[in-house]
Formats: sequence, structure tokens, C-alpha cells
Amino acid sequence: MLRTSVKLAAVALAAGVAVSACGSVQLGAAAVTNSQRISSATVTNQVADLNSAYQADRKKLQITLKQAQMPRDVLTWLLRFQVRDRQAQRAGVNVTGHDVQEALGALSASVKQQSPTATLTEVAVANGIPPDLKPELGRYQAIETKLLAQLDGGKTPTGSAAQKALQAQFTRSQCLAAKDLDIRVNPQFGALNYSQVTVVPAPPVLSAAPASSPTATADLKPSC
Repeated sequence: MLRTSVKLAAVALAAGVAVSACGSVQLGAAAVTNSQRISSATVTNQVADLNSAYQADRKKLQITLKQAQMPRDVLTWLLRFQVRDRQAQRAGVNVTGHDVQEALGALSASVKQQSPTATLTEVAVANGIPPDLKPELGRYQAIETKLLAQLDGGKTPTGSAAQKALQAQFTRSQCLAAKDLDIRVNPQFGALNYSQVTVVPAPPVLSAAPASSPTATADLKPSC
């Protein structure tokens, strides 16, 4: 399944330092950006969709999704979709409905190649993406495909050094887009790892580092 063998993104996410969101979050919001608000109700509804699909296919998925983690998984993807859209805006990239369908087709083909009995919907659910968000997943991948083509000039690098350089360019583009959005996560849902655009468990208040600690003075939004 995708968590172990199939990658939705062409560029792998690198490990990063989890950081707490700062600033105020609107009442009833799971997260806010400088342009949009993700309500707690939206996350709750999508979690219900994700859990329903997971319970229906859990034997086929051969993985275990923890219900307590589902709100963070769902919020992570809702934020990733916004960040990917901002990447597209910054780069002047536009995608059409046809591009989205092509991306979904390519993802489905990749899933079938690695697991003939699996479906893209099942793999998406295994990665915390509710079935209702599959069109957004297609857009996410279509934008990535066009961005990578723009960055590499339409010629996919074959050497490891060139591939690493392309990955670094893409990761920087993602980081800058995330910082552009000024993402603030409700602490009830967790904290934002800017490097991976991932909502992680919020660190306990009592375990916060002393003011003199480098961790406490580190930039909450790491340099890109």
C-alpha cells in the first residue's frame, strides 16, 4: 500500500523539526491561513468520511489507522492542498480539469502496477485522505507534475545529483508557499511541521523548553 510502497508525490517528504503554530486562531477553526479558514466542522465531516471508508475496507487495506490521529491526517491534507495551490500561483502554473483527470489516471495506474487488486481510493484512505477529497488529490498531483516540468525544463533528470537538486528546488518552493500562507493551526488539533506540511501532536505545555534553550528561540518558520 501507499504507506510502504506507493508514493502519491513524485518528490519524497524529508524529515523536519515539528514546530508549534503561532498567532491566534479564529473560534471554530481547525486552522486559518491568510486567505482561507478551515473550520472544525469541515474536519469533523471529512474524518467521518475517512473513517467510514476505512471501516468498510480495513481488511483489504492491511494497515491500521488510529481514529485519534484521523483529524490530524485530514487537516494535514487540507493544508497541503492549499499550499500546493499557492505553489501554483507563485509559479504561474494553471491546471485544467483534463490535467486533473490525467493525474488521477496516472496515480491509479501506479497503484495497479504495484498492487493489481488495490484501488486509488483505498490507497488514498490508507494515507488519511477521505474519498470525497480525491478530486483535490488529482489537482494536487497535476500541479506537482507541471511544477516539476517547469523546474527541470521538461527534461526529467536521470543522475542522482540532478534528482536531488530538483527535489531541493521543489521542497524550497513548497516551503515558501507554506510561509506565504501564514498557516496557524488550532492547538487542539496539533502543531505544524513546516518542513513536511504536516500536522503533528502539539508538544505538552509543561515540557516546553526553557527560554535559554536553542529550541525555544528557534525560528518557528524555518528558512527555506
